[in-house]
Amino acid sequence: MTTVSLKLPESLLREIEQEAATRGVPKSAVIRDSLERTLRKGRTAKKKVSCLDLMGDWVGHFKGPPDASTNPRYLSEAILADHHRGKKKSR
Repeated sequence: MTTVSLKLPESLLREIEQEAATRGVPKSAVIRDSLERTLRKGRTAKKKVSCLDLMGDWVGHFKGPPDASTNPRYLSEAILADHHRGKKKSR
């Protein structure tokens, strides 16, 4: 195995020492185990999140036409409504 040197805060070192004593293993084994679990967890947790995943709680909570996202007519209406909202009255 390759040796790696690192600096740790005293409080973290104490926790590692306590864990090593509890398990009956060297401190390096506790550190290796923690690194392995953290790195594996990171790999499996990097699942792509879809818009549906983010907005899932809101799906079906709004009234409106069922084809609002695919019907070009609704897009035109929304653009015109936004355009009219954006105009300010001149004095």
